[in-house]
Amino acid sequence: MDIKIKEVENRSELKKFIKFPNELFKNVPTYIPPLISDEIALLTDKNPSLDHCNLKMWLAYHDGQIVGRVAAIINRTVNQVWNKKAVRFGWFDFVEDFDVCKNLLDKVIEYGHQQGMNQIEGPFGFTDMDKECWVIDGFENYQNISTLYNPKYYIDFIEKLNYSIVCRWQQFKMPASQPIPDKVGRINELILKRYNLKLLKFKKRSEIMPYARKFFLTINAAFKDLYDFVPLTDKEIDCYIKQYFPFVNLQFANFVVDQDDNLVAFGLSIPSLTKAFQKAGGKLFPFGWYHILKALRKFDEIDLLLNGVHPNWQKRGVHSIYYAEMNRNAQLNKVKWAYTNPQILGNEAERVWETTYDTTPLMTRAIFSKEI
Repeated sequence: MDIKIKEVENRSELKKFIKFPNELFKNVPTYIPPLISDEIALLTDKNPSLDHCNLKMWLAYHDGQIVGRVAAIINRTVNQVWNKKAVRFGWFDFVEDFDVCKNLLDKVIEYGHQQGMNQIEGPFGFTDMDKECWVIDGFENYQNISTLYNPKYYIDFIEKLNYSIVCRWQQFKMPASQPIPDKVGRINELILKRYNLKLLKFKKRSEIMPYARKFFLTINAAFKDLYDFVPLTDKEIDCYIKQYFPFVNLQFANFVVDQDDNLVAFGLSIPSLTKAFQKAGGKLFPFGWYHILKALRKFDEIDLLLNGVHPNWQKRGVHSIYYAEMNRNAQLNKVKWAYTNPQILGNEAERVWETTYDTTPLMTRAIFSKEI
Protein backbone atom coordinates (compact mmCIF):
# COMPACT_ATOMS: atom_id res chain seq x y z
CA MET A 1 0.00 0.00 0.00
CA ASP A 2 1.28 3.45 -0.97
CA ILE A 3 0.93 5.41 2.28
CA LYS A 4 1.37 9.13 2.79
CA ILE A 5 1.72 10.53 6.32
CA LYS A 6 0.70 14.16 6.79
CA GLU A 7 0.85 16.27 9.95
CA VAL A 8 -2.41 17.82 11.14
CA GLU A 9 -1.94 21.55 10.63
CA ASN A 10 -5.35 23.21 10.67
CA ARG A 11 -8.85 22.91 12.12
CA SER A 12 -10.24 21.17 9.03
CA GLU A 13 -7.61 18.43 9.30
CA LEU A 14 -8.19 18.21 13.07
CA LYS A 15 -11.87 17.47 12.49
CA LYS A 16 -10.93 14.75 10.00
CA PHE A 17 -8.51 13.38 12.61
CA ILE A 18 -11.25 13.30 15.25
CA LYS A 19 -13.96 11.81 13.01
CA PHE A 20 -11.85 9.07 11.40
CA PRO A 21 -12.59 6.26 13.92
CA ASN A 22 -16.32 7.06 13.78
CA GLU A 23 -16.28 6.05 10.13
CA LEU A 24 -13.83 3.17 10.64
CA PHE A 25 -15.95 1.54 13.35
CA LYS A 26 -19.44 2.70 12.32
CA ASN A 27 -20.66 -0.91 12.06
CA VAL A 28 -19.07 -2.09 15.32
CA PRO A 29 -21.77 -2.45 18.03
CA THR A 30 -19.34 -1.93 20.93
CA TYR A 31 -17.73 1.24 19.57
CA ILE A 32 -18.75 4.53 21.26
CA PRO A 33 -18.19 7.77 19.32
CA PRO A 34 -16.77 10.42 21.65
CA LEU A 35 -18.29 13.87 21.57
CA ILE A 36 -16.52 15.88 18.88
CA SER A 37 -16.61 19.00 21.06
CA ASP A 38 -14.80 17.13 23.87
CA GLU A 39 -12.13 15.90 21.46
CA ILE A 40 -11.55 19.40 20.10
CA ALA A 41 -11.12 20.69 23.66
CA LEU A 42 -8.54 17.98 24.37
CA LEU A 43 -6.55 18.47 21.18
CA THR A 44 -6.34 22.28 21.09
CA ASP A 45 -5.06 25.04 23.32
CA LYS A 46 -8.22 24.74 25.42
CA ASN A 47 -6.55 21.77 27.12
CA PRO A 48 -4.58 22.95 30.21
CA SER A 49 -2.40 19.82 30.00
CA LEU A 50 -0.63 21.43 27.02
CA ASP A 51 1.09 23.69 29.55
CA HIS A 52 3.38 20.75 30.30
CA CYS A 53 2.84 18.46 27.29
CA ASN A 54 3.99 18.57 23.67
CA LEU A 55 1.53 17.36 21.02
CA LYS A 56 1.86 16.36 17.38
CA MET A 57 -0.80 14.66 15.22
CA TRP A 58 -0.66 12.89 11.87
CA LEU A 59 -3.08 11.37 9.37
CA ALA A 60 -2.22 8.47 7.05
CA TYR A 61 -3.60 8.59 3.49
CA HIS A 62 -3.90 6.00 0.71
CA ASP A 63 -5.26 7.08 -2.68
CA GLY A 64 -6.54 10.27 -1.10
CA GLN A 65 -8.49 8.43 1.61
CA ILE A 66 -7.66 8.56 5.33
CA VAL A 67 -6.56 5.13 6.55
CA GLY A 68 -5.12 5.97 9.98
CA ARG A 69 -4.29 8.58 12.60
CA VAL A 70 -1.96 8.96 15.57
CA ALA A 71 -0.96 11.55 18.16
CA ALA A 72 2.46 11.86 19.79
CA ILE A 73 2.52 13.29 23.30
CA ILE A 74 5.51 14.13 25.44
CA ASN A 75 4.34 14.68 29.00
CA ARG A 76 7.31 16.49 30.51
CA THR A 77 5.98 16.16 34.06
CA VAL A 78 5.56 12.38 33.75
CA ASN A 79 9.08 12.05 32.41
CA GLN A 80 10.48 14.14 35.25
CA VAL A 81 8.56 12.40 38.05
CA TRP A 82 9.16 8.87 36.75
CA ASN A 83 12.72 9.55 35.53
CA LYS A 84 12.15 8.50 31.94
CA LYS A 85 12.41 9.88 28.42
CA ALA A 86 9.20 8.62 26.86
CA VAL A 87 7.07 9.73 23.96
CA ARG A 88 3.47 8.56 24.18
CA PHE A 89 1.22 7.44 21.34
CA GLY A 90 -2.51 8.02 21.58
CA TRP A 91 -5.54 8.65 19.39
CA PHE A 92 -4.10 5.74 17.39
CA ASP A 93 -6.52 4.14 14.94
CA PHE A 94 -5.96 2.52 11.57
CA VAL A 95 -7.42 0.17 8.99
CA GLU A 96 -6.42 -3.47 9.12
CA ASP A 97 -3.09 -3.01 7.37
CA PHE A 98 0.23 -3.63 9.09
CA ASP A 99 2.13 -1.04 7.05
CA VAL A 100 -0.27 1.73 8.07
CA CYS A 101 0.24 0.82 11.73
CA LYS A 102 4.03 0.70 11.38
CA ASN A 103 4.35 3.94 9.40
CA LEU A 104 2.29 5.88 11.92
CA LEU A 105 4.27 4.55 14.89
CA ASP A 106 7.50 5.26 13.01
CA LYS A 107 6.41 8.89 12.76
CA VAL A 108 5.91 9.01 16.54
CA ILE A 109 9.32 7.40 17.07
CA GLU A 110 10.95 9.89 14.68
CA TYR A 111 9.43 12.76 16.64
CA GLY A 112 10.51 11.15 19.91
CA HIS A 113 14.10 10.91 18.68
CA GLN A 114 14.03 14.57 17.66
CA GLN A 115 13.00 15.47 21.22
CA GLY A 116 15.65 13.27 22.84
CA MET A 117 13.33 10.44 23.90
CA ASN A 118 14.49 6.82 24.18
CA GLN A 119 11.16 5.05 24.83
CA ILE A 120 7.71 4.90 23.25
CA GLU A 121 4.61 3.82 25.20
CA GLY A 122 0.86 3.84 24.90
CA PRO A 123 -1.92 4.16 24.20
CA PHE A 124 -2.06 7.13 26.58
CA GLY A 125 -3.74 10.50 26.77
CA PHE A 126 -2.35 13.56 28.50
CA THR A 127 -3.43 12.56 32.03
CA ASP A 128 -4.99 9.50 33.67
CA MET A 129 -8.36 11.20 33.31
CA ASP A 130 -8.05 10.64 29.54
CA LYS A 131 -8.71 7.35 27.77
CA GLU A 132 -5.79 4.94 27.90
CA CYS A 133 -4.79 1.25 27.49
CA TRP A 134 -5.98 -1.21 24.85
CA VAL A 135 -8.15 -4.27 25.32
CA ILE A 136 -6.13 -7.50 25.09
CA ASP A 137 -9.01 -9.89 25.86
CA GLY A 138 -12.79 -9.53 26.04
CA PHE A 139 -12.95 -7.58 22.77
CA GLU A 140 -16.64 -8.32 22.30
CA ASN A 141 -17.71 -6.97 25.71
CA TYR A 142 -19.28 -3.78 27.03
CA GLN A 143 -17.41 -0.51 26.56
CA ASN A 144 -18.10 2.70 28.45
CA ILE A 145 -17.57 6.32 27.51
CA SER A 146 -14.32 6.63 29.49
CA THR A 147 -12.50 3.70 27.85
CA LEU A 148 -10.85 3.09 24.49
CA TYR A 149 -12.21 0.74 21.86
CA ASN A 150 -9.80 -1.33 19.79
CA PRO A 151 -10.11 -4.40 17.57
CA LYS A 152 -7.86 -7.43 18.05
CA TYR A 153 -5.69 -6.65 15.02
CA TYR A 154 -4.27 -3.64 16.89
CA ILE A 155 -2.76 -6.07 19.40
CA ASP A 156 -1.55 -8.46 16.69
CA PHE A 157 0.25 -5.66 14.86
CA ILE A 158 1.87 -4.01 17.87
CA GLU A 159 3.15 -7.35 19.14
CA LYS A 160 4.56 -8.03 15.67
CA LEU A 161 6.48 -4.74 16.08
CA ASN A 162 8.03 -6.15 19.30
CA TYR A 163 6.25 -3.88 21.75
CA SER A 164 5.85 -5.45 25.19
CA ILE A 165 3.20 -5.04 27.87
CA VAL A 166 4.38 -2.93 30.83
CA CYS A 167 1.13 -2.64 32.81
CA ARG A 168 -2.23 -4.46 32.85
CA TRP A 169 -5.71 -3.33 33.91
CA GLN A 170 -8.83 -5.38 34.69
CA GLN A 171 -12.50 -4.41 34.31
CA PHE A 172 -15.39 -6.21 35.99
CA LYS A 173 -19.14 -6.58 35.55
CA MET A 174 -21.37 -7.21 38.57
CA PRO A 175 -25.01 -7.35 39.60
CA ALA A 176 -25.53 -3.84 40.91
CA SER A 177 -28.22 -4.68 43.45
CA GLN A 178 -26.58 -7.68 45.10
CA PRO A 179 -27.38 -7.90 48.83
CA ILE A 180 -25.09 -6.15 51.30
CA PRO A 181 -24.03 -8.71 53.94
CA ASP A 182 -25.16 -7.78 57.46
CA LYS A 183 -21.58 -8.27 58.60
CA VAL A 184 -20.37 -5.56 56.19
CA GLY A 185 -22.94 -3.10 57.50
CA ARG A 186 -21.94 -3.72 61.12
CA ILE A 187 -18.23 -3.40 60.37
CA ASN A 188 -18.77 -0.15 58.47
CA GLU A 189 -20.61 1.37 61.44
CA LEU A 190 -17.71 0.39 63.71
CA ILE A 191 -15.16 1.96 61.33
CA LEU A 192 -17.14 5.21 61.15
CA LYS A 193 -17.32 5.45 64.94
CA ARG A 194 -13.77 4.33 65.63
CA TYR A 195 -12.18 6.91 63.33
CA ASN A 196 -14.82 9.62 63.74
CA LEU A 197 -15.65 9.55 60.04
CA LYS A 198 -18.78 10.68 58.24
CA LEU A 199 -20.42 9.44 55.05
CA LEU A 200 -21.73 12.46 53.15
CA LYS A 201 -25.12 12.46 51.46
CA PHE A 202 -25.87 15.24 49.00
CA LYS A 203 -29.34 16.55 48.21
CA LYS A 204 -28.43 19.70 46.29
CA ARG A 205 -25.78 20.49 43.68
CA SER A 206 -24.56 23.34 45.87
CA GLU A 207 -23.72 20.85 48.63
CA ILE A 208 -21.25 18.84 46.56
CA MET A 209 -19.39 21.70 44.88
CA PRO A 210 -17.27 22.59 47.99
CA TYR A 211 -15.87 19.05 47.79
CA ALA A 212 -15.03 19.12 44.09
CA ARG A 213 -11.47 20.37 44.53
CA LYS A 214 -10.96 18.14 47.56
CA PHE A 215 -12.04 15.23 45.36
CA PHE A 216 -9.29 15.79 42.80
CA LEU A 217 -6.66 16.54 45.46
CA THR A 218 -7.52 13.21 47.07
CA ILE A 219 -7.14 11.56 43.66
CA ASN A 220 -3.68 13.11 43.43
CA ALA A 221 -2.75 11.53 46.76
CA ALA A 222 -4.51 8.18 46.29
CA PHE A 223 -3.21 7.48 42.77
CA LYS A 224 0.34 8.81 43.15
CA ASP A 225 1.99 5.36 43.01
CA LEU A 226 0.00 4.07 40.02
CA TYR A 227 1.82 3.53 36.74
CA ASP A 228 2.90 6.83 35.15
CA PHE A 229 0.48 8.88 37.29
CA VAL A 230 1.37 12.49 38.09
CA PRO A 231 -0.71 14.93 40.14
CA LEU A 232 -3.27 16.99 38.28
CA THR A 233 -2.40 20.68 38.11
CA ASP A 234 -4.68 23.40 39.47
CA LYS A 235 -5.68 24.36 35.92
CA GLU A 236 -6.46 20.74 35.03
CA ILE A 237 -8.55 20.37 38.20
CA ASP A 238 -10.48 23.55 37.38
CA CYS A 239 -11.18 22.15 33.91
CA TYR A 240 -12.41 18.77 35.23
CA ILE A 241 -14.62 20.41 37.87
CA LYS A 242 -16.30 22.52 35.20
CA GLN A 243 -16.60 19.57 32.84
CA TYR A 244 -17.93 16.89 35.18
CA PHE A 245 -19.33 18.11 38.49
CA PRO A 246 -22.41 19.93 37.16
CA PHE A 247 -23.59 16.52 35.83
CA VAL A 248 -22.70 14.21 38.72
CA ASN A 249 -25.61 12.09 39.96
CA LEU A 250 -25.67 13.07 43.65
CA GLN A 251 -26.82 9.66 44.85
CA PHE A 252 -23.77 8.05 43.31
CA ALA A 253 -21.24 10.50 44.74
CA ASN A 254 -20.26 8.72 47.95
CA PHE A 255 -17.66 10.71 49.90
CA VAL A 256 -16.19 9.91 53.32
CA VAL A 257 -14.73 12.77 55.39
CA ASP A 258 -12.87 12.95 58.71
CA GLN A 259 -13.70 15.14 61.71
CA ASP A 260 -11.99 18.12 60.04
CA ASP A 261 -14.03 17.70 56.85
CA ASN A 262 -11.05 16.38 54.89
CA LEU A 263 -12.05 13.98 52.11
CA VAL A 264 -10.43 10.63 52.93
CA ALA A 265 -12.24 8.27 50.52
CA PHE A 266 -14.56 8.47 47.54
CA GLY A 267 -16.65 6.41 45.17
CA LEU A 268 -18.05 8.18 42.12
CA SER A 269 -20.39 6.45 39.68
CA ILE A 270 -22.44 7.68 36.74
CA PRO A 271 -25.41 6.27 34.82
CA SER A 272 -24.21 4.39 31.77
CA LEU A 273 -24.11 6.76 28.79
CA THR A 274 -22.92 4.14 26.31
CA LYS A 275 -26.15 3.88 24.30
CA ALA A 276 -26.78 7.62 24.52
CA PHE A 277 -23.35 8.43 23.06
CA GLN A 278 -23.89 5.87 20.31
CA LYS A 279 -27.20 7.51 19.40
CA ALA A 280 -25.60 10.96 19.53
CA GLY A 281 -22.91 9.88 17.07
CA GLY A 282 -20.41 12.37 18.46
CA LYS A 283 -22.73 15.38 18.19
CA LEU A 284 -24.61 17.23 20.90
CA PHE A 285 -26.88 18.89 18.33
CA PRO A 286 -29.52 18.62 17.14
CA PHE A 287 -30.54 15.60 19.25
CA GLY A 288 -27.42 14.27 21.00
CA TRP A 289 -28.10 16.31 24.14
CA TYR A 290 -31.59 14.77 24.37
CA HIS A 291 -30.27 11.19 24.34
CA ILE A 292 -27.66 12.02 27.00
CA LEU A 293 -30.10 13.87 29.25
CA LYS A 294 -32.59 11.02 28.99
CA ALA A 295 -29.89 8.47 29.92
CA LEU A 296 -28.89 10.53 32.96
CA ARG A 297 -32.48 10.47 34.23
CA LYS A 298 -33.58 6.95 33.40
CA PHE A 299 -31.07 4.11 33.63
CA ASP A 300 -30.58 0.53 34.81
CA GLU A 301 -26.79 0.33 34.41
CA ILE A 302 -24.02 2.37 36.03
CA ASP A 303 -20.31 2.86 35.46
CA LEU A 304 -18.15 2.83 38.59
CA LEU A 305 -16.08 5.73 37.38
CA LEU A 306 -13.57 6.52 40.14
CA ASN A 307 -12.88 5.27 43.63
CA GLY A 308 -9.97 5.63 46.01
CA VAL A 309 -8.71 6.13 49.54
CA HIS A 310 -6.19 8.72 50.74
CA PRO A 311 -2.87 7.01 51.57
CA ASN A 312 -3.18 8.04 55.23
CA TRP A 313 -6.37 5.98 55.47
CA GLN A 314 -5.57 2.94 53.40
CA LYS A 315 -5.71 -0.56 54.92
CA ARG A 316 -8.26 0.53 57.55
CA GLY A 317 -11.29 -0.82 55.74
CA VAL A 318 -12.55 2.63 54.76
CA HIS A 319 -13.16 1.56 51.17
CA SER A 320 -15.94 -0.75 52.37
CA ILE A 321 -18.00 2.28 53.49
CA TYR A 322 -18.42 3.85 50.06
CA TYR A 323 -18.65 0.47 48.30
CA ALA A 324 -21.64 -0.45 50.49
CA GLU A 325 -23.25 2.95 49.95
CA MET A 326 -22.89 2.66 46.17
CA ASN A 327 -24.45 -0.80 46.45
CA ARG A 328 -27.33 0.57 48.55
CA ASN A 329 -28.05 3.38 46.10
CA ALA A 330 -28.02 0.91 43.21
CA GLN A 331 -30.71 -1.06 45.01
CA LEU A 332 -32.81 2.07 45.59
CA ASN A 333 -32.58 2.98 41.90
CA LYS A 334 -33.24 -0.61 40.74
CA VAL A 335 -29.96 -0.69 38.82
CA LYS A 336 -29.30 -4.08 37.25
CA TRP A 337 -25.63 -3.98 36.30
CA ALA A 338 -22.51 -2.09 37.33
CA TYR A 339 -19.26 -1.91 35.39
CA THR A 340 -15.92 -0.94 36.85
CA ASN A 341 -13.44 1.29 35.13
CA PRO A 342 -10.04 -0.32 34.47
CA GLN A 343 -8.17 -1.17 37.70
CA ILE A 344 -4.45 -1.93 37.66
CA LEU A 345 -3.96 -5.62 38.36
CA GLY A 346 -2.85 -6.21 41.93
CA ASN A 347 -3.83 -2.88 43.46
CA GLU A 348 -6.27 -2.65 46.37
CA ALA A 349 -9.31 -1.59 44.34
CA GLU A 350 -8.90 -4.48 41.89
CA ARG A 351 -8.48 -6.99 44.74
CA VAL A 352 -11.63 -5.72 46.50
CA TRP A 353 -13.81 -6.11 43.42
CA GLU A 354 -12.41 -9.56 42.72
CA THR A 355 -12.57 -10.99 46.25
CA THR A 356 -15.42 -9.19 48.06
CA TYR A 357 -18.15 -8.88 45.45
CA ASP A 358 -19.93 -11.15 43.00
CA THR A 359 -18.06 -10.03 39.90
CA THR A 360 -17.28 -11.36 36.44
CA PRO A 361 -14.07 -10.34 34.63
CA LEU A 362 -15.11 -8.23 31.66
CA MET A 363 -11.89 -7.41 29.86
CA THR A 364 -8.17 -6.99 30.42
CA ARG A 365 -6.32 -3.96 29.11
CA ALA A 366 -2.67 -3.09 28.67
CA ILE A 367 -0.11 -0.40 27.95
CA PHE A 368 2.63 -1.29 25.44
CA SER A 369 6.19 0.01 25.30
CA LYS A 370 9.59 -0.46 23.73
CA GLU A 371 12.98 1.25 23.58
CA ILE A 372 13.64 3.44 20.55
